[in-house]
Amino acid sequence: MRTPPETDRRRDAERTRADILEVATEEFATHGYSGARVDEIAARTRTTKRMIYYYFGGKEQLYLSVLERAYAEIRAAERAVDVDHLDPVSAIRRIAEVTFDHHEAHPWFIKLVGAENAQQGRHMNDVAGLVDLNSSAVDMLTGVLERGRAQGLFRDDVDALDVHMMISAFCFFRVANRHTFGAIFGRDLLDPGTREHHRTMVADMVAGYLSRR
Repeated sequence: MRTPPETDRRRDAERTRADILEVATEEFATHGYSGARVDEIAARTRTTKRMIYYYFGGKEQLYLSVLERAYAEIRAAERAVDVDHLDPVSAIRRIAEVTFDHHEAHPWFIKLVGAENAQQGRHMNDVAGLVDLNSSAVDMLTGVLERGRAQGLFRDDVDALDVHMMISAFCFFRVANRHTFGAIFGRDLLDPGTREHHRTMVADMVAGYLSRR
């Protein structure tokens, strides 16, 4: 049976929208909001500026969609961790490892966040559902911490947002500061030879900090 024409059109529209977001992510991450050009995005996606505005409404709306997609991807990776079937220490280590893997595999996410911080985060409040989207990371960590405390494994004076910041700081730094760190100290932070060492290091660091002494 042939696919109905409206279904084909919907799929084509979804593919076009996804392609635009992919290219726009790179454009905004590389040049920031002000320096990014919609004409360049259109040329690289073999579409038109008018078509991009049809799908997204304008440059700012496209940028907000890029930010929303970027944060949705990291939150989806975290939600995929089945923390309920892991002991608290293993769960906290796994969350740290997932963040490590995601940041390494998505350098454009790191650049986007850096570019948005350079603008004092002025677009963040306009991203639909961003607070609810990112609260899932804190909620998951809260549950793991509560279980760890109940079992006498974790200290009582640390909240989930502290842990989230601790994990993010290490994983973000490793990608964002790769070139400056390498120039100063002569060490490539993304050297495959040290990858597993650093991946274990962030898990050890967080688990060790949380352990009840």
